[in-house]
Amino acid sequence: MGYRDTYARWQDNPETFWMEAARDIDWTRTPTEALTMLESGGASWFANGLTNTCWNAVDRHVAAGRGGQNALIYDSPVTGDKRKITYAELQTRVAQLAGALRAQGIEKGDRVLIYMPMVPETIEAMLACGRIGAIHSVVFGGFAAPELAVRIEDARPKAILAASCGIEPGRIIAYMPLLNAALEQAEHQPDFCAILQRPEQSATLTEGRDLDWLAFQEQVEPADCLPVEGDHPSYILYTSGTTGQPKGVLRHTGGQLVALNWSMKHIYNVAPGDVFWAASDVGWVVGHSYICYGPLIHGNTTVIYEGKPVGTPDAGAFWRVISEHNVTSFFTAPTALRAIKREDPEGACVSRYNLSCLKQIFLAGERADPDTITWAQSKLNVPVVDHWWQTETGWAIAANPLGLEELPTKLGSPTVPMPGYQVEILNEAGTPVAENELGVIAIKLPLPPGSLPGLWQADERFQTSYLSTYPGYYATGDAGMIDEDGYLYIMSRTDDVINVAGHRLSTGAMEEVLLDHPDVAECAVIGISDSLKGQRPLGFLCLKAGCTRPNDVIVAEVVQRVREKIGPVAAFKEALVVNRLPKTRSGKVLRGTMVKIADCVPYKSPATIDDPAILDEIESALHSIGLAQIRKAQSDKVL
Repeated sequence: MGYRDTYARWQDNPETFWMEAARDIDWTRTPTEALTMLESGGASWFANGLTNTCWNAVDRHVAAGRGGQNALIYDSPVTGDKRKITYAELQTRVAQLAGALRAQGIEKGDRVLIYMPMVPETIEAMLACGRIGAIHSVVFGGFAAPELAVRIEDARPKAILAASCGIEPGRIIAYMPLLNAALEQAEHQPDFCAILQRPEQSATLTEGRDLDWLAFQEQVEPADCLPVEGDHPSYILYTSGTTGQPKGVLRHTGGQLVALNWSMKHIYNVAPGDVFWAASDVGWVVGHSYICYGPLIHGNTTVIYEGKPVGTPDAGAFWRVISEHNVTSFFTAPTALRAIKREDPEGACVSRYNLSCLKQIFLAGERADPDTITWAQSKLNVPVVDHWWQTETGWAIAANPLGLEELPTKLGSPTVPMPGYQVEILNEAGTPVAENELGVIAIKLPLPPGSLPGLWQADERFQTSYLSTYPGYYATGDAGMIDEDGYLYIMSRTDDVINVAGHRLSTGAMEEVLLDHPDVAECAVIGISDSLKGQRPLGFLCLKAGCTRPNDVIVAEVVQRVREKIGPVAAFKEALVVNRLPKTRSGKVLRGTMVKIADCVPYKSPATIDDPAILDEIESALHSIGLAQIRKAQSDKVL
């Protein structure tokens, strides 16, 4: 069946659709009911079934005779280490770690916080938790101590699994000082911490609290898989909240298994045995869904990459990994491709590698601009699919489902909603708007399997954050439109829609125009305060490597382009050339923080920022045109 027929089949009977998809999962007790609505307004799927995540991700493939297939490929250009772990080897390693956790008193429902880098042991830790019914919460390795302390306090883990350090190009990040500081700040204390000692830097362990990763697994019985209810929490993943207090997004076991398995075939177009690579980090939702769980549940080989798109060692790093490990389907962020394009605009590095194995590339994490997509298509000669989803949904809301059929690409659109998602565009009153009209993107309830059923111990916050603004809908926090063919366009976050003299304008639409300029590699547009118009747009431009044209000429050209393509109503008259943009580690541009700097509003450096020093560069650039006052003391930046 093609996309239209499949989507219509879901619309006709959603519960039957997902019960059929659930047949591809191994159940100890097959669910007899698909959907259960919760008092919080969330949806629970397959609640009366019994299953186990680790069994479906590891053991069943061994039982089917595929234990010799590679499950994990670890490739670390920052350390020079490469490893391949088969499904049979992974089963042994995970069962042993799970047995060690159980021997230390970890039981079903206990929380285990994982604070580790991109190494195979991190995936094994996640799977070991699922094997015995523990609930894991992965925190990005190297997070600042105060942010780590907040997550410890909220999840209240019985154990913490950590590593001695993380490796970045040219530097080592010691984790233990951060973990020690976080535990000093947190009231809650774990029963124990297990520490993976990395060769690059070992850590001093605290006697009575810390256990050596290898030693604590000795002389324990391996653990079997414990069947859990379909609505048993698999994990808690914290995402930023508007109040500054992170939100603990929950993921249920049964729904996650069914949705991710379905997506691997129908969206990502891979068969069991194919190599799938998501170039993300396990600290983010992409790492949970598509480095760890999705590929392994579906029987794929997944790549764990400890490196960068450029600089480890050059702009050909991704193409080397794809060629060397025979990657079929590749998932990355638009910002990664933009970084590669900036360093290698002609794609010279691509020609160094045989990429005949690669069938498709998927982009997510931030809006994929048309220029980046067309560049990648022209250099790689494969479909480049922009698709859209969130931490909360756990998998794609909208995509081009290559495993069903390849739909025509419309640049700027992540294509069409996936089964499970009835996407509508609403005005501020909650009424659907006309085709091609900008509005708030909302999803008709209930949300599908794999989406969040709620927040960790925060039902009221779940309702106020997502459900109360538009009753009957999940509010995505994004703005966009749907065209006459049903294609969805994500223009910006709702707080990035700016109001210029009464006109609601998308900063994302302006960014598209800026990126169409031949000298612009990356950009961002923000709305800054204006006493006359309320807000006015300001652009930031990062130029391509080797560009020698004067900055003022390029600025004048992009201003003229916006005037021609969007119109004078945009009032786009200012742009700054900067060396780099402030981003999170997952590649999202910190536009909100940039707005606060421009408007002289006190701000806190986000915990997820890749390099805090970039904010000082942005502040200096804004000060040069009289928009921001440089603070006299660093403490002024902290709320």
